[in-house]
Amino acid sequence: MSEIPENDQPMPLVSHLTELRTRLLRCVAAIFIIFAALFAFTQQIYTFVSIPLRQYLPAGATMIATDVSSPFLTPLKLTMMVSLFLAIPVILHQIWGFIAPGLYKHEKRVAVPLLISSILLFYCGMAFAYFLVFPLIFKFFASATPAGVEMMTDITSYLDFVMTLFFAFGVAFEIPVAVVLLVWIGVVEVKQLKKMRPYVVIGCFVVGMILTPPDIFSQTLLAVPMWLLFEIGVIFGGLVSKRGEPEEESDKDHDDQPPATQA
Repeated sequence: MSEIPENDQPMPLVSHLTELRTRLLRCVAAIFIIFAALFAFTQQIYTFVSIPLRQYLPAGATMIATDVSSPFLTPLKLTMMVSLFLAIPVILHQIWGFIAPGLYKHEKRVAVPLLISSILLFYCGMAFAYFLVFPLIFKFFASATPAGVEMMTDITSYLDFVMTLFFAFGVAFEIPVAVVLLVWIGVVEVKQLKKMRPYVVIGCFVVGMILTPPDIFSQTLLAVPMWLLFEIGVIFGGLVSKRGEPEEESDKDHDDQPPATQA
């Protein structure tokens, strides 16, 4: 991967398009390289992801495959998704390398921590779903199975279910970054966010209802962390707004002008 550009020299449109194509190809190459490294472990990866459900299955019960190709294609699909998730740092690095030349130095100082924290928060959201949410949800589902019904989940249905939750929690954990960005660019003030708190709480439960399966446990387990993460974002947004005084920002903008614009 190339180093992050340090100057703001103007580039023609063709050069921008060429660089964009190069960075997109690097992103795709990173995904396929990771996929190739994980290909031999597709079955083990699916076994690991299915642990939260299998540990609560009744004695003698197993997961099933209702389609002929599911035993092969479902673990393969999961491995491709895992490759995409693992390649997120590379993808974001390429995005950063593309947009960095258009940023001032003081903007880069804020953007770099946001970029790193967004990666970490996404992975924290997925870990939160796997280690805390999944066991609670599947334990409840197993205990709520009606008498005379044997719990035997299809492997493809299970994958669709958990990937929805992985993505929902990963995105939800990005709320602090989104809040800080909104405050930083001046779209909203911290005082306004505090006044909107009741509506945010309601919105968290609405989003939880939309993004998660139709059960109260997964909806609540997504909505409550979203609200707490919003509060964290408000706290850090207040710190950003206190540091970003208008006079200081205007001076920095003047000092950070690209060499080509200076007479």
